[in-house]
Amino acid sequence: MWSLAESVSPRVVDVPHTGSTNADLVPQAPAWRHLGVLLTRDQRGGRGRLDRAWQTAPGTALAISVVLKVGRIPVARRGWIPLISGTAMAEAVSAQLPAAGVKWPNDVLVDGRKICGILAEVADPDTVVVGSGVNTRMTAEQMPVPTATSFAAKGVDVDEDRLLADYLRRLGELVAQLERGSVRDIVREHCITIGQEVTAHLPGGDALVGTAVDLDEHGRIVIDAGERHALSAGDIVHLRRA
Repeated sequence: MWSLAESVSPRVVDVPHTGSTNADLVPQAPAWRHLGVLLTRDQRGGRGRLDRAWQTAPGTALAISVVLKVGRIPVARRGWIPLISGTAMAEAVSAQLPAAGVKWPNDVLVDGRKICGILAEVADPDTVVVGSGVNTRMTAEQMPVPTATSFAAKGVDVDEDRLLADYLRRLGELVAQLERGSVRDIVREHCITIGQEVTAHLPGGDALVGTAVDLDEHGRIVIDAGERHALSAGDIVHLRRA
C-alpha cells in the first residue's frame, strides 16, 4: 500500500485508528529514525493549533505524523520547521491538485480553502514531530467548516501513497536545506499570505489589520498596518485574495 513512501521513509506504520498520531508518536519519537511515519485514516481525537479539536469521518482524511531529527539545525532557525512542512505538503498536494499554497503559519490552502493543517511538537532537543491532517476523500457535505476543501470535493481521486512519498521526499530536502542555511526564499515563494489584506488575531486578544508584505529572517509574518509588525504567533484571516 505504501511502497512509494517506504522507498523514502525508514519506517511507515499505518494503524487502523487512533486518538492522535502526534500524541502517540511524540513519546516514541526520540527512538525513531529521521522521516519515520505514523499514519491513519481514522483519527478520533486530533488536535490543531491552540489545542483545537480536529475530527473527521473515518476514511475521509489522512493523519500523518513524521519524525524529524533537527539536532544539526541551529535553534534560531527552528521556527521555520512548520513553514517548511507546509511548503513540502503544498508541493505534494499540487502534484495532484494544482495551485496549493501555504497560509502562514501552518495551513495548506487550495483556491482559498483549507485542505491540510500542520502541527509541530517538540519531542526532545533533537527531535520534532510534525503532524498533518490532509482532507482526502471528504465530500462537500462532510466539511467541518465552509472554508475547508478536499481532493474529492475538487474532483480528484488522490493517490495517497504518492502524496505521502512526495511530501516526505520534499520535507527531507527542506530539512537538509535548513541545516545548511536559509529557506526563506523557498517558503516565501509558496506563502500565499504575502500580498493579502489580513486580520491577525494576536495571542493577547488584540487584532491587527493590514497587508502581509513579507517573511522576515526568522519566518515571522511582516504586516504593514501603517507601520510594520513582525508576528511570530497569531491567527491570520485573509480578507481578500491577492
